[in-house]
Amino acid sequence: MTLNIPRLLSYLLVAVITVSVVAQDDSPYEREYPVMNYGTASLHDAITTLQTRIDRGEINLEFNPERGYLDSTLKALNISTTSQLLVFSRTSLQQPLISPQAPRAIYFNDNVYVAWVQESGLLEVASMDPNLGPVFFTLSQVDTEQPRFNREFRLCLRCHDSLSLTGGGTPRFMMSSNYTGTAGQLVSHEGSIMTTSRTPIRNRWGGWYVSGFHGEQRHLGNVLIETADDISDENLARMGNQETLVELTDTDPYILPYSDIVALLVIEHQIEVQNKIARTNFYARTLFSEEELDATEVEQALDVLSEELVQSLFMVGQPALTGSIEGTSGFAESFMAAGPIDSQGRSLRDLDLQQRLFTYPLSYLIYSDAYRALPEQIKNRVRSTMEEILSGSSNDEAYTHLSDQDRQAISEILAETGWNN
Repeated sequence: MTLNIPRLLSYLLVAVITVSVVAQDDSPYEREYPVMNYGTASLHDAITTLQTRIDRGEINLEFNPERGYLDSTLKALNISTTSQLLVFSRTSLQQPLISPQAPRAIYFNDNVYVAWVQESGLLEVASMDPNLGPVFFTLSQVDTEQPRFNREFRLCLRCHDSLSLTGGGTPRFMMSSNYTGTAGQLVSHEGSIMTTSRTPIRNRWGGWYVSGFHGEQRHLGNVLIETADDISDENLARMGNQETLVELTDTDPYILPYSDIVALLVIEHQIEVQNKIARTNFYARTLFSEEELDATEVEQALDVLSEELVQSLFMVGQPALTGSIEGTSGFAESFMAAGPIDSQGRSLRDLDLQQRLFTYPLSYLIYSDAYRALPEQIKNRVRSTMEEILSGSSNDEAYTHLSDQDRQAISEILAETGWNN
């Protein structure tokens, strides 16, 4: 019998993960944020809801021999396949199975991220819970009558923690850019950074495939690094502006031949804001539970938390685009169609892609369940600050990227789309 080593490794990984679950109550979160009950509180995220519907027989996930439960999971979660992103750096839980020839595929919507790796025995899933922030699951890629998403703790949180479980951290989603070699290995830790929507495009997407057009703007996507010449301007220009990925890797195993540049830009913004919401929630609720803190200390801390959140919501610090961006997977159209829209057909999901990412620089995540679940004391501060900014009465220079037209349009969109805190 011939052993399938990659698949064997992935099943061994499943076993390790299963054992790790028993330690969930011993995580630093239980000690540092006992008010959150991160390991024991009831979940209200999309994966938990999906599992309930599976258990009731309302949804049946179909297994296929090529990608297991991936396709039916995306359909059940209403995740567009146009969101597909391919990452070839070995920076994942399943790194032995990942390479430039077999990249990891990631699909996402506003609340859930699903990752699939060829020859793997599991799907990796991350979901935004309104009360607990990022929570993590795996789904065994074995055909069964009762598929089950298993919640994961310490193994995932070794990376998906803002301080790597050294204390003071909170759960997070992650995106990184890495100098990546021909086998998917990291060739230099100096080139490894956690990216957000504030990272210059020149420094983004190392270890990722990137399809779509971006003119003269350079990025690190599609590049396999062996020498310093591989990150020269000339080589970055040669590897950019790819309509599809068919010339760069075998795309046949994947749903689409794309790793869309617009989807990459949107996911970075989304992850940044979701992480900020989660961190704000953890810190604020913990502040309210600390009896030894006086009211002044709590108020000052809440002011800082709410201001940091407002800056992320208003996209402060995002670098301007120096040329137009065009995706090729259809993601931009799918994303913008999700609304909500006002009477003039405008939405906070409208993409500019000429001078900046969004037409109206206020995050669509202002409508999210996670934002709505924040403590009222935080939301009241955010609302008050937003009113000052949008009315033009704020003198804070952080918001000078908002024109009078931007402020008026955002105010009108919010009023007509039923936003409230």
